[in-house]
Amino acid sequence: MTASPCSALWWGAAIGLLGGLIGLGGAEFRLPVLLGLFALAAHPAVRMNLLMSLVTLAAAAVARFGLASFPDLAAHLPEIAALTVFAMAAAWFGAGLLARIDAHRLTRLIAGLLAAIGLLLLVEAVAGEALHLGAAPGGWWRPVAGAIAGVGIGLVSSLLGVAGGELIIPTLIFGFGLDIRTAGTASLIISLPAVAVGVARHARAGGYRDRVALLGIGAPMAAGSVLGAMAGAALLPFVPAGALKLLLGAILLASSVKLWRKGAAVAAG
Repeated sequence: MTASPCSALWWGAAIGLLGGLIGLGGAEFRLPVLLGLFALAAHPAVRMNLLMSLVTLAAAAVARFGLASFPDLAAHLPEIAALTVFAMAAAWFGAGLLARIDAHRLTRLIAGLLAAIGLLLLVEAVAGEALHLGAAPGGWWRPVAGAIAGVGIGLVSSLLGVAGGELIIPTLIFGFGLDIRTAGTASLIISLPAVAVGVARHARAGGYRDRVALLGIGAPMAAGSVLGAMAGAALLPFVPAGALKLLLGAILLASSVKLWRKGAAVAAG
């Protein structure tokens, strides 16, 4: 650990601000900081990131459900239910799988997933509505597609320590035709139980026994993430989302390259 609780608080706030501006929890940006600046090993960094994702999600849910009107999700319940159930199952499996992946392979896997998310953000920023399928509600394929997507999202969530909103929201918008506000609310409903399952599996396996890391990094960074995410949501109307996604996509790609090189160094050393 190479940084103070104060530094963790400020980094958490900055990352939460970025996440709030684009409608994410910021976990995908928090993970490179935990690995690089705070010098956590890959496995503890993923577990810590997942725990902070749960805290941030809970705060976002309270803010959204308490202050905003709840959208009508009735027409989309089949795919939302399938996404939720299969994401939870995959998150439980993925949390157990994490312990069986060595540090070198996990670092490479994280680098690849970050690169994929970065590319997704870039594609979203450039293509926008061009990717929207405009699918009408109903149809037997929707819960099936939701189940398949849920498996992938649950695995990524547990292996990367993220809430999965960066995958859930595009899936709901471009695959099932939800508008952005409805997709954001549905993403919280899907993410919360999936992340909670992953955290519970890690806790059961003793993944959160390091009290020094929890109090010195986890607690202040989670607090900063919550405050930053709220500030980012307040600033959202004044910031071009497309330009921000381009910037953050580029940051994630750069982070993935750095982590890939780190994995190569671990293998060589």
